[in-house]
Amino acid sequence: MTIKKLTPDDLKLLQDKAKHIRRVIIDMLCKAGSGHPGGSLSSTDIVTALYFHVLRHDPRNPQWPDRDRFHMSKGHCCPLWYAALAECGYFPQEHLVTLRKFGSLLQGHPDRRTPGIDAASGSLGQGLSIALGMSLAGKLDAKDYRVYCLIGDGETQEGNIWEAAMAAAHYKCDNLCAILDYNKLQIDGKVSDVMNIEPVAAKWQAFGWHTIEVDGHDFTQLVPAFIHAQAMKGKPTMIIANTVKGKGVSFMQNVCNFHGVAPNKEETEKALKELE
Repeated sequence: MTIKKLTPDDLKLLQDKAKHIRRVIIDMLCKAGSGHPGGSLSSTDIVTALYFHVLRHDPRNPQWPDRDRFHMSKGHCCPLWYAALAECGYFPQEHLVTLRKFGSLLQGHPDRRTPGIDAASGSLGQGLSIALGMSLAGKLDAKDYRVYCLIGDGETQEGNIWEAAMAAAHYKCDNLCAILDYNKLQIDGKVSDVMNIEPVAAKWQAFGWHTIEVDGHDFTQLVPAFIHAQAMKGKPTMIIANTVKGKGVSFMQNVCNFHGVAPNKEETEKALKELE
């Protein structure tokens, strides 16, 4: 299936979905009393573009063999994933308020009990290898599905990422597209201070990946990047999405403390009002 070009109606739909999903994330985290708003909000537009425009998937049949695969390597941002899956209809939205509760479908890091999730994640650095395995399986089975993997910028300080990057290029996994949520902050501070990963684009190119750099909050850049990645033959694609940590909530934007701290009731009310 070829990804369709973005129309004005498509753009309005994606913008509305993203705003709704951001509201759901804030509400979920407040009710849970813990979780990770910063990276969930910075990645929202990326995941919205995927689930509501790019991916070939069927919420009524989560294990459909020919579905496109999505893996969130930065698993602590799963409130975003859960919100998107519920909005698509993978499970009833009533489950969202049970985030991080004992026995819930929606744990603090993703696992396979949640409909629409193919593999657990949370141990940073491992997700690209999992996506690579899905990519290779598709090639071995002569399937035409595509595999998308969202990774974090702090996560790319992990050696596993670069082993997977090297292998994906070696095996010419052109059905694999990774997206870097490049918000430039991690739990301990600025990525550039903790362990600088620049030059990012040059590194991925040197590892044999086709590399595209976009504004990760602009659907008119994101969707064409996914279309371009689908057309690429002979090598995997890395989309470097420049984003803002805590995007959409003024007092969370570019604030490292909101990496893994849920908003209280007062902050939630303020955030939801901003997102109206």
